[in-house]
Amino acid sequence: MLQITNLTFDAYGRRFFDGATLTLTPGTKAGLVGLNGVGKSTLFKLIQGQYQAGGGDITTPKAWRVASVEQEMAASPQHLIDAVLSIDTRRENLLKALETADPIHQAEIHADLYAIGADRAPSRAAEILSGLGFSTADLTRPIAAFSGGWRMRAALAGALLAEPDLLLLDEPTNYLDLEGALWLEARLKRYPNAALIISHDRDLLNESVDAIVHVAGQKLELYTGGYDDFERMRAEKARLQAASRVKQEAERAHLQSFVDRFRAKASKAAQAQSRMKRLEKLPPIADTIEDRVAPFILPSPEKPLAPPILRLEEVSVGYDDKIILRDITLRLDLDDRIGILGVNGAGKSTFAKMIAGALKEKHGTHWRDRRLTVGWFHQHQIEALDPEDTPLEMMRRARPDETESKRRARLGSFGMRVDKVETKCKDLSGGERARLLLNMVAMDAPHLLILDEPTNHLDIDSRRALLEALNDYEGAVLIITHDRSLIEMVADRLWLVNDGTVKPYTGTMDEYSKLVIERAKTATQGDEPVEKKQAGVNSKDARKAAAAARNAIAPLKKTADELERQIETISNKIKLLDLKLGDADLYVKDQAKAISYGKEKAKLEEDMVALESKWMIAAETYETAKAEAGL
Repeated sequence: MLQITNLTFDAYGRRFFDGATLTLTPGTKAGLVGLNGVGKSTLFKLIQGQYQAGGGDITTPKAWRVASVEQEMAASPQHLIDAVLSIDTRRENLLKALETADPIHQAEIHADLYAIGADRAPSRAAEILSGLGFSTADLTRPIAAFSGGWRMRAALAGALLAEPDLLLLDEPTNYLDLEGALWLEARLKRYPNAALIISHDRDLLNESVDAIVHVAGQKLELYTGGYDDFERMRAEKARLQAASRVKQEAERAHLQSFVDRFRAKASKAAQAQSRMKRLEKLPPIADTIEDRVAPFILPSPEKPLAPPILRLEEVSVGYDDKIILRDITLRLDLDDRIGILGVNGAGKSTFAKMIAGALKEKHGTHWRDRRLTVGWFHQHQIEALDPEDTPLEMMRRARPDETESKRRARLGSFGMRVDKVETKCKDLSGGERARLLLNMVAMDAPHLLILDEPTNHLDIDSRRALLEALNDYEGAVLIITHDRSLIEMVADRLWLVNDGTVKPYTGTMDEYSKLVIERAKTATQGDEPVEKKQAGVNSKDARKAAAAARNAIAPLKKTADELERQIETISNKIKLLDLKLGDADLYVKDQAKAISYGKEKAKLEEDMVALESKWMIAAETYETAKAEAGL
């Protein structure tokens, strides 16, 4: 188990943990929650030994493997599936040892490979990669050909494949689309070992974990159940704490009144002294402190526009000579709240860019009201911020005519404290940068807000604040997000980006979620996802996938063949000795040689038994892997 006892840790001039204690038993999957900056990622570094605690202990069983996904996979010419398989170091080390092991140890290595399911690793890796959005053709593409976000997915796939005894995941859905997030929920639910997951995704925390670890007040507190259960129990605890405090304060006032009244009277001195001791022993009950989150400021447009505010008729859009989306016929009104669905790479961001006016259509009619103003937020804005810039400098450029005090007041309304307005962007947290940009995008009261993954880096309370602001906002909203609950609470209509176009989706979010989960189950069983079936997988891709599968199990075949050759060599030697021992004159002419031949034959027959046993294991392992790979 993971055992944290009286943990104390100081860094950056502040205390993160003070006497924090936690026990995580084998197989438990727990969500790690708390406001941005309380020390969740710091705890991961402490568990992995990257930071040294100032006091207390963090222990795990010596045999436990602890792994995390901290950064994207390094760009290299290695094929995607090979790179993911290599993350499982147990399997890699055993396969390498097999290449140079003597025949006696090869059987032991084969048994170890069989015990960890090494023969099924290629098919499991392909299933995980499919669930995270990779195509069959991607399996043999070099890692260097993928963007940073996709290499993050590959690293996540490797961690899930390796199945460490304790898996540490820090915001695993940040680089996933809705489909990938839904698949990950299902996968984590059946993860066989312990996991600690930092996440602000309410749905994942409700569907995939058994417990919630709350980081607050420099302590760690474990609650059983999902996030909704945690909120109910925390609210009840706060209510009982408040009631206990009121009751204790009443008792304290009563005791103090008696002491003040009778302390000077000799006849009551003993009783007064007794009550004074009781007062001193009353345990303090801490005030219930609510974590307060600044609201988002999303002012509504002052002048409403007549419908429609935007209309598309048979529009095509793309880059250079490449068309990404075609035949789009849609309209948007001021009171529309649209959730955009579709897998990564389908063209959601391209569509948003065109609606924002940052990308011109190739063909068709794109009409918009000339007075239409658009506020466009996308996650790449956070990455593109100048690390040396400050919120105040950004506000000066955006509001050159305002006074300095008004600029500071505006930043304060965004939740930027006095000490943060002149802090460089590189020293702000991801949540602080996201909150700043979201508020700045909306501060001119646009008629249309386009939000592309707005909740990345926001904690759950900040997400709730954004939801409340969006529900109060009176303009049109287009939202792309992997946060299912945000779509459900904000959007009243859905558009699906699929098959190279954008069309209204008539189903509900529940129906779409079931479709995605069914597709994930199909992929688990070895079938192609729905989109791939519709698009078709050409024979070249099929040949590449088959070649990748053959390459993955080639070491198993090589071992079985080598053992078979050794058996054949020994068999031929035994036959030759049988001929020599069959000569009756040998026992008369050279009895010592006859005895030597007999001993040699006995040794070869002993070796033959051992080799045949190893060969049977190796051949069975190879045939199983071959069958699971569909070869």
